[in-house]
Amino acid sequence: MYMDLIKYNIIEAIKKLPDGCSAEDIMYQIYFVSQVMEGLKDAEEGRVLSTEDLLEQIETW
Repeated sequence: MYMDLIKYNIIEAIKKLPDGCSAEDIMYQIYFVSQVMEGLKDAEEGRVLSTEDLLEQIETW
């Protein structure tokens, strides 16, 4: 089910690209959509960080 949603969203994003776009443009759309979908899944499953937690992690770098 989840993979069907990713596939659908990727296809829709590619359809919106202009004619003559490059293979790199298509690959970027695939990567971008998949990353957004993964982020949404993480948020739905509660795997998120608050801004404060993120800033604390950055300070330790």
